[in-house]
Amino acid sequence: MTKIILSGCCGKMGTVISNLVKERGDCEIVAGVDKYDNGKCSFKVFPRFDDVSVQADVIIDFSNPDVLNDMLSFAKSTGTPCVIATTGYNDEQVNLIKEASREIAVFFTFNMSIGINLMTELAKKATQVLSDTFDIEIIEKHHNQKIDAPSGTAIMLANAVSSKLETPPRYEYDRHSKRTKREKAEIGIHSVRGGTIVGEHEIIFAGHDEILSIKHQAMSKEIFASGALNAAVFLSTKTTGLYEMSDMLK
Repeated sequence: MTKIILSGCCGKMGTVISNLVKERGDCEIVAGVDKYDNGKCSFKVFPRFDDVSVQADVIIDFSNPDVLNDMLSFAKSTGTPCVIATTGYNDEQVNLIKEASREIAVFFTFNMSIGINLMTELAKKATQVLSDTFDIEIIEKHHNQKIDAPSGTAIMLANAVSSKLETPPRYEYDRHSKRTKREKAEIGIHSVRGGTIVGEHEIIFAGHDEILSIKHQAMSKEIFASGALNAAVFLSTKTTGLYEMSDMLK
């Protein structure tokens, strides 16, 4: 039985994970960390990682980038692996995550969906075949409560495409102030925010008289919760290293 500390336990994703754990027999939540305790959790909730007095096999984090330093300090001091599913990290924070993986096991991805990770591999293959004559654009759509833009998944997809290009492209986030033609060495990344859209990502390969589109649509938050729990069970037996979805799917 994998014992989990859930960071961001009182948030929307934390609630989904808590409910999903009740249906599984391979893991349990032994504590949560959230400065906004809504009193609805069936386990002990601590306001900060400095206050946590419970041992666990792994941490799942669906909270906020501001929590990262405290969480990594706790994880390294206790030797607890981390599944990091929060988005919106800057480059410095991503480097901190990578550095921490030298001391503890870290599962880090911008999206916990198996479908999105398959989409990433398909995008790489399409880029190898089409990049010379096709323009590449990425559109991501999320609910109106999402703070960061573009989404971490959109950046993940752009990086996957870039890895298969001979010349590193420039990411273009805003064209409204430009009065020039689209440059070949760029990838446009566009964000839409509205309603209760769980998450949609589309990569468009636009060529001469033909368009190829690779699209993924999340219908509920459960796909991310399920992916995080699978990652937690997978990571609980690891000691050090940086892992992602492709490692779990091997």
